[in-house]
Amino acid sequence: MQTAESKVMATERVAASLRAEILSGTLQPGARLGEVALAGRFQVSRGPVRAALQDLSESGLVAIVPNSGARVREVGREDARALYQVRAALEAEAARLAAARADSVSAGSFRALLDQHARDVAAHPEGAYLQGSGDRDFHIVIARVAGNPIILRYLTRELYPQLLLLRLKHRNVTGRGATALREHERISEAIAAGDAEVAGILMHRHIQNSWAALEAQLSGPGEDDR
Repeated sequence: MQTAESKVMATERVAASLRAEILSGTLQPGARLGEVALAGRFQVSRGPVRAALQDLSESGLVAIVPNSGARVREVGREDARALYQVRAALEAEAARLAAARADSVSAGSFRALLDQHARDVAAHPEGAYLQGSGDRDFHIVIARVAGNPIILRYLTRELYPQLLLLRLKHRNVTGRGATALREHERISEAIAAGDAEVAGILMHRHIQNSWAALEAQLSGPGEDDR
């Protein structure tokens, strides 16, 4: 019989594995997540699988439909629009807070990060701005510098995972990488200068531009209004 601790560990293991597969694209939107099949795959009972799917549902990666089961979430246009509206508000505030806390160390870190991103964009000038994760993601770095743990937790644990489901589509937006990099550079300059108002305005505009590019692609051939 599993102990309470072993059930928690099994739930975390299953959730972490499924999360990685969803965000990497191995499990595509709409893919069915059957409890019986997953329990057999991970060699656990259905309880930890059910709990893991519930955790992923709460983070917006899985949709659980009564009497139908769980599937990888398909983010429709209206949900995407709502996500970007929330993102614009939170990240603009994060940029303002970061500017208020900026120092020479953080300014140097931003410059080094963007120099690396510039090299990446130069290698793929017609592609999107693929930043990597953690300390290589400009937006996460700003959220950390902002010093507000609630904003950081919401962005990294709830909002960004859902946005990653959309970022795969963003990779095909021609030329967006170079444009986004220039926008990042202006935001970084405002933060380094301690200009909170300008940093917030530029970040809000940047997220709006990002949404406009994605929305145009969602409206392209073969896309529907899900």
